Amino acid sequence: MENKGVLFVISAPAGCGKDTILNEFFLHTNTAGYAVSATTRKPREGEINGVHYHFLTVEDFKAKIQCGEVLEYTEYCGNYYGTLKKSVNDLINSGKDAVLKIEVEGAMNIRKQFPDSCLVFILPPSLEVLEQRLRGRGTETEEKIIERTTQAKNELKFAENYDYLIVNDDLKTAVDDLLSVFRAEKLRRTRCGEVLKNVMGEKN
Repeated sequence: MENKGVLFVISAPAGCGKDTILNEFFLHTNTAGYAVSATTRKPREGEINGVHYHFLTVEDFKAKIQCGEVLEYTEYCGNYYGTLKKSVNDLINSGKDAVLKIEVEGAMNIRKQFPDSCLVFILPPSLEVLEQRLRGRGTETEEKIIERTTQAKNELKFAENYDYLIVNDDLKTAVDDLLSVFRAEKLRRTRCGEVLKNVMGEKN
């Protein structure tokens, strides 16, 4: 019986709280693993290499692309972000669900290569709230806030291509919604062929 995990792709504009949601999510499940993305941006305070991201130099990132070690990548606000093949395959083949936190263009590339993947988009309650959250960070310049807000508007256009939309207006509700998405996907008929065969007494 095949026991591979499911690939889940989580995307959201900066400031929507996807990191906080995922941190809480992983406290409530032991069947999923975080497929850590690679990036050339500098680590923020408190971020750990290999945990939050694989922080690479531009040269190292491009070398991995040339060697075919990067599943997908994109440039966002002047930095490269990408998914390492090994991070995804190791989790899925071990039977755990793989969770990717990537930008919208990368998600579209993943869907092409993994048609069976599940795409989840986290939305802010409104663009006004999103801007307030960005300002509340206290780490962004005015120019960067404008850039990220504009980028968010562009990213929202991709939301219709995702399987599930979660509005982060309340952290607990958003985490519960994400847990529900994972449960629903694991119960999808197309993923439960072996279960049906077992109930009907059929053998391979």
